[in-house]
Amino acid sequence: MTTLRARSVLFAAAAVAGTLLMTACQSDDTAGSTGTSVGSAEETVSAQAAAAATKRGGVSGTFSGGEVAYLAPGKYTVTAGGKEQQFWIAEDTKIWGSGGVCGDAAGQAATQCTEAQLEKAARAGAVDADVVLKDGIAVTVTERHTGDGGSDDSAPSGEDTAGQGEGGVSGTWLGTVSYLAPGKYTVSDLKDTQQQFWLAEDTEIWGVGGMCGDAEGQTATQCTEAELEAAAKAGTLAAEVEITDGIATRITEEG
Repeated sequence: MTTLRARSVLFAAAAVAGTLLMTACQSDDTAGSTGTSVGSAEETVSAQAAAAATKRGGVSGTFSGGEVAYLAPGKYTVTAGGKEQQFWIAEDTKIWGSGGVCGDAAGQAATQCTEAQLEKAARAGAVDADVVLKDGIAVTVTERHTGDGGSDDSAPSGEDTAGQGEGGVSGTWLGTVSYLAPGKYTVSDLKDTQQQFWLAEDTEIWGVGGMCGDAEGQTATQCTEAELEAAAKAGTLAAEVEITDGIATRITEEG
């Protein structure tokens, strides 16, 4: 009888020990699971905060000749005039390269790049570019193209172009106007000679049905740059282009 009681006590003790061990393991698993959930929640909150930050009326404007540097995935800074401004890249941000980010430095036109190419270039060193922001999000990032002579010829339309075209071509060309990059076009004459030019805020654009206006009308209609871009991308725009120092002063569609 004494032996049976001793065995019963041993079995009971083993059972209690097993239960305690299982409880401890479950507690550890639960703690680990809770820790993972907290970490995931923090990442989610951080992502939501970043997304919300871009919608809170962030900075808008054009940063000309700025140095673009990488901060974090999708997040950069542009430093222009001694001031640093953070910004985000969106899915519809247009990124244009002239050999540093992507494309050919010797080419005549900018090349559209991917965000991965911008990130790689910015990680390697500051990218010299013009950045247009709207509510803290980049609309366009246009790498500046510096020629052999060191003169810059890549100011996007809509910003101050004073001095930008110094030494540029001046004259009047009649031919087909084609789109190259934001604010940048060419006009090709009958001899297939191409001349590049930029648009400025005060460039006059007149249409007679192709860009805007009525083809049957008696007078030309003043068009927007967006209408000019759409017509130039179609490749059928014939116009007279008056250029001063590389910047178009007047574009008049041929009827």
